[in-house]
Amino acid sequence: MATKRDYDDGTVLTRQEQKLKPPSMYQVFLLNDDYTPMEFVVAIIQEYFSKDRETAMQIMLKVHRDGKGMCGVYSKDVASTKVELVLSHARKAGHPLQCVMEEV
Repeated sequence: MATKRDYDDGTVLTRQEQKLKPPSMYQVFLLNDDYTPMEFVVAIIQEYFSKDRETAMQIMLKVHRDGKGMCGVYSKDVASTKVELVLSHARKAGHPLQCVMEEV
């Protein structure tokens, strides 16, 4: 929608209202490996994705059975931060757990 303003010198300015689209969202996944203990994965899901123990167990089993499990959907910055935090925690604990994000 355009709006017009008239000025004393006869100039007419037209301003276009910008239509903003919502930001892209990203899914955060944990990937299966043969070394990271299941309890560690459950703890990661509870701590970094704020899931209750039952939900964390279900996600961990999905990771174990299907190779990957979604932990949540976030804006790009939040998803990126969660990936980095999970990877950092896993490395400090000596586990090869992988965490990735994919655009929805």
